[in-house]
Amino acid sequence: MHQFFVSPEQIHINDKSVMIVGTDVNHIRNVLRMKAGEEISVSNGQDGREYRCGIRSMEEDRIICELRFIKEDRVELPSRVYLFQALPKADKMELIVQKAVELGVYKIIPVAAKRCIVRLDERKAASKVQRWQGIAESAAKQSKRAVIPEVTNVSCFSEAVRRASAMDVRLIPYELAEDMSKTKERMGALAPGQEIAVFIGPEGGFEEAEVALALEGGLEPITLGKRILRTETAGLTVLSWIMYMLES
Repeated sequence: MHQFFVSPEQIHINDKSVMIVGTDVNHIRNVLRMKAGEEISVSNGQDGREYRCGIRSMEEDRIICELRFIKEDRVELPSRVYLFQALPKADKMELIVQKAVELGVYKIIPVAAKRCIVRLDERKAASKVQRWQGIAESAAKQSKRAVIPEVTNVSCFSEAVRRASAMDVRLIPYELAEDMSKTKERMGALAPGQEIAVFIGPEGGFEEAEVALALEGGLEPITLGKRILRTETAGLTVLSWIMYMLES
């Protein structure tokens, strides 16, 4: 079943109707070639609900659907996971955003760490974030997510640490951390309802001063094993573990 995202104001509970506008109109009519009566799934990207609808009519600039029933969220992780991802080089961030959304991340915060090769000015950063947000929306549709994870503006490392300070769990994979049993124990202690921060360094890792600042801010160093993982692999590894622990 095809899924689409709409704004909350496009869902009218009282008269049991949903209106679809924008680029999805052309996609439904001319790409998918759907017809009146066919069923689709709609989410507003915020409340975690699935609104099951039937296409009622197609107009030039909008599609009107009949709201058939509302399905409560059973797709999202029971905890909110925040990925603080140091900016990687080339187009690796696009892959990271896509896969992180598939694995259930709640929000992605790009971080400008000291060893980041990529340096973005304000204009380029805004353009990149807009593109990453589009990738997040596409990945949310593909994976049948009930919400669209937000990709925030780029933060400096100290701002990222401050932002994570109020979260329940704060993890920072670090190549000098040891004892996988401690990592397993920490993952085993994750519980539904928590806010979980995951910090991932750039190529070359975090600087010692950044790690020291992170530890002062209450972040917990963990090891991901005996092998050094690339930045695009490390975050997805942690998110996979979190998904496994919270959904098992």
